Amino acid sequence: MTSEQRPSEVPGGEPWQWPERVWRDLVGRVRAGRDLTPASWPGGARVAVAISFDSDHETPALRDGHTTPGVLAAGEYGARVAVPRILRLLDEHGVPASFFVPAVSALLHPGEIADYAAAGHEVGVHGWIHERNTLLSRADERDLTLRSLDTLERLSGRRPVGIRTPSWDFSPDTLSVVRELGFLYDSSLMAADEPYELLEDGEPTGVVELPVEWIRDDAPYFAMVRYAGLRPYTPPREVLRVWQDEFDGALRDGGLFQLTLHPSISGHRSRIWLLAELLRHITASGPVWFATHEQIARHVRTEGGLG
Repeated sequence: MTSEQRPSEVPGGEPWQWPERVWRDLVGRVRAGRDLTPASWPGGARVAVAISFDSDHETPALRDGHTTPGVLAAGEYGARVAVPRILRLLDEHGVPASFFVPAVSALLHPGEIADYAAAGHEVGVHGWIHERNTLLSRADERDLTLRSLDTLERLSGRRPVGIRTPSWDFSPDTLSVVRELGFLYDSSLMAADEPYELLEDGEPTGVVELPVEWIRDDAPYFAMVRYAGLRPYTPPREVLRVWQDEFDGALRDGGLFQLTLHPSISGHRSRIWLLAELLRHITASGPVWFATHEQIARHVRTEGGLG
């Protein structure tokens, strides 16, 4: 059993002792259904581009009980310095983005949510305090998700339709909560490069998955933990090459290029240029559809016949 699993969800005995029905049931809880890659993207674009930001700010530290000013200041930088810098860059390039925000981040920085909405960006759910949802009971997970929806709706003026779980993972109850609360899409899982429909116990759900990937996330390359061994190990210019290659592959396939950034990580002077260079590379490639995650989910849902 890992620290990310509730005891109640772990079968007894060693994994090699599980009957076939046990591991089949576990694997079959949430799976990828039909591929939702559309035959075409709007405006004759050859590829869809979904840029997203997880505006965590102080919440991962608060979740873990780390409350010293030095730790919290790193998150405050994301809201105070990085977000305005990012919004200026997106405006310069005319690129819409999706911001997934823990509700506590939104309550600490309500003006930021208003700025996202005013600029035409999407605001999506990202938990209450960046909790590890895989450790929660269904009642707690539902309560925190619903409170997050209500908070973001009040601050942005529009009820979110998309969710990205704070742990990029599902508990045994996450998908049923997502369905009950009426989300259009999730963006937490990694079963494909392209959008797909989520299955729950083998049954189609109508929920669109816009898959993420650690390759297309800034944290694995740049994250640091002060009192542990985690240190940045990849120069930004090398990360740019990786993301350019990921985009070029999506372009060849006529598919989706999805990217996840964190303001407190990628909003620094030595890294923000990376996004600027990537956007220039993407724009120079030809007809491209820059869209929010919501816009892409609605398009592939319609084109895929999900209604």
